[in-house]
Amino acid sequence: MTLKFGIAQLNPLIGDLVGNCDRLLAAVQKLAANGVQLVLTPELSVCGYPPRDLLMNHQFVSDMDSAIAGLALKLPHDVAVLVGTVSVNPQANQVGGKQLFNSAALLQDGKVQQIFLKRLLPTYDVFDEDRYFEAGEGSQVFTLKLPEQGALRVGVTICEDIWNDEKFWGKRNYADDPVSELAQKEVDLLVNLSASPYAVGKQKLRESMLSHSAIVHNLPLLYANQVGANDDLIFDGRSMAFNRIGEIVARGKSFDEDLLVIDFEQVGQSPNLSSYESDDAEIFAALVLGVRDYVQKCRFRKVVIGLSGGIDSALVAAIATEAIGKENVLGVLMPSPYSSDHSVTDAIALAKNLGITTETIPIQPMMAAFDQSLAHLFAGRASDVTEENLQSRIRGSLLMAISNKFGHLLISTGNKSEVSVGYCTLYGDMNGGLAAIADVPKTRVFSICEWLNRTNSPLAIKQVVAEVIPVNIITKPPSAELKPDQVDQDSLPPYDILDDILHKLINLHLSATEIVAAGHDQATVYRVVRLVKIAEFKRRQAAPGLKITDRAFGSGWRMPIASKVTP
Repeated sequence: MTLKFGIAQLNPLIGDLVGNCDRLLAAVQKLAANGVQLVLTPELSVCGYPPRDLLMNHQFVSDMDSAIAGLALKLPHDVAVLVGTVSVNPQANQVGGKQLFNSAALLQDGKVQQIFLKRLLPTYDVFDEDRYFEAGEGSQVFTLKLPEQGALRVGVTICEDIWNDEKFWGKRNYADDPVSELAQKEVDLLVNLSASPYAVGKQKLRESMLSHSAIVHNLPLLYANQVGANDDLIFDGRSMAFNRIGEIVARGKSFDEDLLVIDFEQVGQSPNLSSYESDDAEIFAALVLGVRDYVQKCRFRKVVIGLSGGIDSALVAAIATEAIGKENVLGVLMPSPYSSDHSVTDAIALAKNLGITTETIPIQPMMAAFDQSLAHLFAGRASDVTEENLQSRIRGSLLMAISNKFGHLLISTGNKSEVSVGYCTLYGDMNGGLAAIADVPKTRVFSICEWLNRTNSPLAIKQVVAEVIPVNIITKPPSAELKPDQVDQDSLPPYDILDDILHKLINLHLSATEIVAAGHDQATVYRVVRLVKIAEFKRRQAAPGLKITDRAFGSGWRMPIASKVTP
């Protein structure tokens, strides 16, 4: 009998213990029908990752224990299943440790056979595990009894436990290296339950690191990663199996649930290729998943988007159409006296290409009403950015009214370049329940739109028309159109310069002096640094933004509002 392993790459709903366990059960039953003897699931697969402060609810933790016990009774008894969960730290009150462990439970023969504890707790970027969990200690090994093949010693790691190989990184972030310790215990197989968030380019690094672990320790390795989007975080799946010489013998789908059956003895397995033709294609797929899951998991059916005729709202509309279908997307045009004719015609052309419904609401009457109401108070003062922002806030109020009346999710359309420097209006264009492209720089917005028009991939929106984004939207100068003949470059550096400065400042953590030394104009750099700093209060009030880079304005960004920072 050939030994087979299974990986259940699942998309959990955080807090849905019953639903998640039902999905786990269905997945294991399908894998069992394919003859697997051990099934691996993602980190915290019972409750979904990250549960955050739900873990402070004692009843929630207790219900998780009950859910696992019930799941164990329903699972096929001849299959061993590792599920991600939490377990109570019995010594917390005596030694002052955290109340919980991030754990994996081995379910077999109708009960919980063994518990394994995560040892390395990340506290960087979006991770805050030390807030909830105590670091585990001791052996993380179990013996899988196989009637015909004897026994298999399995070493269990959870996510971060496998990311501390000094030989691969050239350094250690933690004193312990759980994988090396397991290898010294003469295990036959390494497994890793993971919930590793997506960032563009991260998959190549993951594959290299995991392959290195398999080669260095001469051990086959199973890696189960969560898929799906939870709030601002997107998980790309791409679960993998490596043989002992570091070759990938199985790979899960990207941005979709999948069940993998792994037979290390089978020659010539052809793993699913999860690579994309470009970073633009991968980012688009990630954002589609992010929007779809946010809409569905927050129990919306339809979305509303303000269509300006510009490239940002065009990309967001395309993402939403691909994510939830053209019949569920409403585009709203809100022209003002400053709106150019092409803004309206371009927005209508985009909507026609996507097949989405539109409504048009001119805002000139509301602008006049505001001017009249404020005339006495503002008497003697020239028009300035105040009146420009009023236009944006009128539009934001109209969109929120539509959202409230019909129960649609409002998706805001600001990109990372604008959000970084505050080129956006609080309670105006920042209104919304989700910021779909808040981690996408403006130059990348252009790049993705150009890819959309030339790709031959089987996107649903490409089945409507060959040209998704009208060419004029891509080629015309970006403009907020809040005053006559306005373009973005009246207020900002050219986007290729701005985005490079922002990348160095935000993603590479360089100082203004270092950015200037890299070749940028000092005055421009100092101005951008100042704008990023003073816009912090706006970002704190923004809608959740989908994370697609290794440094996003979301749960991993923790900057003070009131501070003194000089370039």
